[in-house]
Amino acid sequence: MPHDRIIVLKIGGSLAEGASLPGWLAALPAGRGRAVIVPGGGVFADAVRHEQQHLGFSDRTANRMALLAMEQYALVLADLVPALTPCRTIDEMRWTLAEGGVPVWLPSLLALADRSIPESWEVTSDSLAAWLAATLGARSLVLVKSVAAPRPLEPAHLAAQGMVDTAFPRFFRGGDLALDWLGPGEEERLADLLAA
Repeated sequence: MPHDRIIVLKIGGSLAEGASLPGWLAALPAGRGRAVIVPGGGVFADAVRHEQQHLGFSDRTANRMALLAMEQYALVLADLVPALTPCRTIDEMRWTLAEGGVPVWLPSLLALADRSIPESWEVTSDSLAAWLAATLGARSLVLVKSVAAPRPLEPAHLAAQGMVDTAFPRFFRGGDLALDWLGPGEEERLADLLAA
């Protein structure tokens, strides 16, 4: 499929803790052949943070564990939404899109292979979603979160407010890549966006 039709959709891990997750998940099949899902870390990443404080292991190790936390959430999403196919590589994503599926990214392989991605808490799933969108040449990056964001969406302002990680302005390069944000109550807007 043409790269400029791809939508990279980051599904926040915090959504798993609220009652709205089924509504968000119900919209995802509308993205068949167009959307690539990036999972947040959610409670799985929170467990890594907690154990790092308790055991004192390095940020490098915590980062690798957090990537696995994202993969755990990805597997949960794929289990709940049969249209989603777990993918590790760009080729797997492109094949899944070409077959009319919805890739959900397992990020460890690609993220660890790129030395430009810091192995620290400076980078979370938000920056990884921006990295993937740039790598795929996507049309847009949509962050789906449990909070609303101020408009206009300015990456540096979002980072300063703690709404995305501090590396996000560096990884979101803009240009032809559009940025969108969906918050509470916007499940129908997601379905419309994916169906457009």
